[in-house]
Amino acid sequence: MQLELLIPMTDSDSDLQPAEDTAIHEARLWRDDGWTAKVIKNEDDDGWAVEMIKDGEAEPALTGPWTMGRDKKNPKPLDPNAFRTLIKTASEVLRRHEQQLHAMLHKDFTVRADGEDVTVSLDIVPNEDDPYADLKALDSFGALLAHVRVSAGFKLSKTSAQAWVDNDFRKPD
Repeated sequence: MQLELLIPMTDSDSDLQPAEDTAIHEARLWRDDGWTAKVIKNEDDDGWAVEMIKDGEAEPALTGPWTMGRDKKNPKPLDPNAFRTLIKTASEVLRRHEQQLHAMLHKDFTVRADGEDVTVSLDIVPNEDDPYADLKALDSFGALLAHVRVSAGFKLSKTSAQAWVDNDFRKPD
């Protein structure tokens, strides 16, 4: 006779259970691959719109017009091809937004010092309570030459970068 030992699962064992399938494929609501598409009434006119929301985000990454169905009254139902296209478009919108944000918060210039290239960069840290910026100088091999914390309003230009390097990396005013 074989004895079988039954051990009840505890809450800590729940990580071992497969995740619930949260995919939804309905005419006006699709959830899959980390995205949710919702067909909504367009507030601006009598038509329809679609919102694409990335999982974990509160705001839609993309809101755009949606096609009317054959009855010219109700929206066309979502389908796999449309959903994939919406994911691609919304992902591109997010990528462009990230690139724009990076461009706003980061600048760099290469200047000359003692016959060598020095890259001076400014990275703004948009802290809600105390925004600031990191001003750094790197040699041509990427080694850090200097690093100072400056105000988030510091304006980096080729001229100000050269002046900082020429001033032996003393904290600018």
